[in-house]
Amino acid sequence: MSNEFPEIYLVRHGETEWSLSGRHTGRSDIPLTENGEAAARRVGPRLAGKRFDAIWSSPSQRARNTCELSGFGAGAVIKDDLAEWDYGAYEGITSKEIHVRRPGWQLFRDGCPNGETAVDVGARADRIISELRQANAPILIFSSSHFLRVLGARWLGLPPTDGARFILDTTSISVLGYEHDVTEPVIRRWNGI
Repeated sequence: MSNEFPEIYLVRHGETEWSLSGRHTGRSDIPLTENGEAAARRVGPRLAGKRFDAIWSSPSQRARNTCELSGFGAGAVIKDDLAEWDYGAYEGITSKEIHVRRPGWQLFRDGCPNGETAVDVGARADRIISELRQANAPILIFSSSHFLRVLGARWLGLPPTDGARFILDTTSISVLGYEHDVTEPVIRRWNGI
């Protein structure tokens, strides 16, 4: 079901070696795998017929390359606020490894030492949402899983920690929008493959 209100399309970047192995990839600039590149090329046809007034990307090469390989690289604007969660001391290690050192740890509840908390990521998401609402136009965004999960939660007015309730696969497409008017933000589709 479509309506006259702008829709915001979110694309999670393609597969990387670290996303494949479950290693937390925040600020490390890890390239796409061959499978990730192939999946990124399939994003464009999945968005055929959609019109976007702007294309925004995280500064990470995995997001930028997904954007380019999907055919949307021309004119894409890099937004630092779209960067993935800063995992600090947990960068490059898996949740399983973290649990050995810190049993019961949960990213969205506990954050990362020398990195960001959910509130920090939520503040960046709020700035992006403010720009989106001001633009009042269809926009395509390329970023990473945990940031986009927080963005989805904040779009709905939920606390950033509720991003834990959403999941995103690599090269998934999600759509934020509105129901009856712009005071009713909704998630129109989530984690589309």
